[in-house]
Amino acid sequence: MDSSNAPSWRSGLKSWLLQGKQDEQEGFYEEPPHAQSHTQPWWKVMCLTGVDYFSTLGYQPGIAALAAISAGSLALSPIATLVLVLVTLFGALPMYRRVAQESPHGDGSISMLERLLPRWQSKILVLILLGFVATGFFITITLSAADATAHIVENPFLTHYTEGWNVPITLVLILLLGAVFLKGFGEAIGIAVGLVVLFLGLNVVVLVDAFRQVLATPVLWSNWTQALGSSYGSPLALIGAALLVFPRLALGLSGFETGVVVMPLVKGDASDTEANPAGRIRNARKLLTAAALIMSVMLIGSSFATTLLIPPQAFQDGGEASGRALAYLAHERLGEVFGTVYDISTILILWFAGASAMAGLLNIVPRYLPRYGMAPAWARMNRPLVLIFTAVSVLLTVIFRADVNAQAAAYATGVLVLIGSASVAVTLSAVRRRATAQIIGFGLVSLIFGYTLAVTFIDDLSGLRLGGLFILAIMVVSLISRVSRATELRTERVELDAGARAILDGAARSQDLRFIANERNEGDAAEYIEKEREVRTETHLAQGHPVLFLEVTVADPSEFSDVVEVRGVEIGGHQVLRLESSAVPNAIAAFLLYVRDTYGQRPHVYFEWIEDSPVEAAGRFLLFGEGDVPPLTREILRRAEPNRERRPVVHVGG
Repeated sequence: MDSSNAPSWRSGLKSWLLQGKQDEQEGFYEEPPHAQSHTQPWWKVMCLTGVDYFSTLGYQPGIAALAAISAGSLALSPIATLVLVLVTLFGALPMYRRVAQESPHGDGSISMLERLLPRWQSKILVLILLGFVATGFFITITLSAADATAHIVENPFLTHYTEGWNVPITLVLILLLGAVFLKGFGEAIGIAVGLVVLFLGLNVVVLVDAFRQVLATPVLWSNWTQALGSSYGSPLALIGAALLVFPRLALGLSGFETGVVVMPLVKGDASDTEANPAGRIRNARKLLTAAALIMSVMLIGSSFATTLLIPPQAFQDGGEASGRALAYLAHERLGEVFGTVYDISTILILWFAGASAMAGLLNIVPRYLPRYGMAPAWARMNRPLVLIFTAVSVLLTVIFRADVNAQAAAYATGVLVLIGSASVAVTLSAVRRRATAQIIGFGLVSLIFGYTLAVTFIDDLSGLRLGGLFILAIMVVSLISRVSRATELRTERVELDAGARAILDGAARSQDLRFIANERNEGDAAEYIEKEREVRTETHLAQGHPVLFLEVTVADPSEFSDVVEVRGVEIGGHQVLRLESSAVPNAIAAFLLYVRDTYGQRPHVYFEWIEDSPVEAAGRFLLFGEGDVPPLTREILRRAEPNRERRPVVHVGG
């Protein structure tokens, strides 16, 4: 190969990878002004969320049965599923209806916690929750692809050719999913509606046939009740066993967080405003309620049907109903042709469940991390992220051997952490509003999900370990990015009040814009007299040059970018400009560039050296927005303005 072609080849690859920059949030996480043109009726958006939520019917009944068997009896499965339904309707649903009320622009429950906690605590908490979001989304991709593979492998027309090929087929499905996103992907609500209607319709046919068989064979019902009685001697023992099994069924709660995230896509009323989108909130609540009711009916029906009609051994690993209980009934009772149609519909909806998760990852990373300064520049580019996410999904598939049951605990962990965090968020919100009834209700829901999460961890730590690895990776990347991006300008704009404008206008007329940076203590005239004397002595600033004082108050150092607000005051004849921002050197640099561009003059700023060690100063800058201000200000100006002739001048004395 001609080595001279290498640079052009690398340049072409880089150009291809960096296409598709997300300048604006799109899809599930789109900002409200851009989302309004894409709104749809709530029931169509429900189908979009249902691609993920309803697709769990493909594997949920089998996982419920396997959990019941491990607890002592398959007969327990419908009772444990009933507990799940009760928690869904009376716990998760009211909670997320409240989230919809408080976060109508698609921010979800994570942003509620971000708003409730201050400064770095909120950022660290969000990073931790993002680790579990990654767990849930990645496992959605790998588990859905693995279950789609199970339907391919167990199909009687294909089983002879595909036996033992679960991992390779799953990897192919994931790679194809990644290829779709490398080419470009848009949320196709119309396709989602078609898939959900087809899939739910076929499931209704399977369940109606199953219950006809149960009604025609009363012994099936009596055998089930006898099995419950013999395995659990009292109702309390039965309820206790069901509560112990319930945490392993928690993946049936997936979809609620997505339901509030897609709220910007829900059509509201013509009278809606961004400050009060009452119609959107009302319709989003309809979405959540309808999805929860449909899923609850399907979960209860599928649990009874599979428990009464499928032998326990079929649910075990390698069994014909493992990961595909309803598909087993479709083939066994309605024939191979209908069963194959059912398999195809299941494979398609599971495929789109993975697509939904990938779209969620591609939107949530640019939504939070760049705003915190905790993502590199390419984090806004789709294609590099798709390659990384696909690689991670491939690795997880190999680790879990494309086993649906093996991934259930990790999936449940991701789902439960998100729902648990939402329950805490709405409880804290109720505390702040002093809504006593909601404090009690949502507090109880928080305890339920806390218990569920604890039991999940005790039963299987794979989800916690996986979430911990994701959290560690996010923390490391975030720290590296925050350090590497620390000397960016990081300012959205500079806003001056009338006093600051008057001071600058007066100084600009003298054609001599000079600022002394001051760390305010008493803020009285004596302080400014002493500061001016010291700076003029140490920097040799001539007495004939008038000066303005520049002071920065750090509002929230955890923020990466913000608006620099400038107030002008006069104290004892000294004119002072007081800035408020998230970091001192970045604010000063942004202000100086603003002054240069506004007044067409090259400003000068004067500092004194600090006495801190370099390590201590660097830590103060990263954590508190202060640190060794003079060299940092100069470096920020150097990066923002390469032309030395136009760059504001930094003077340091001492």
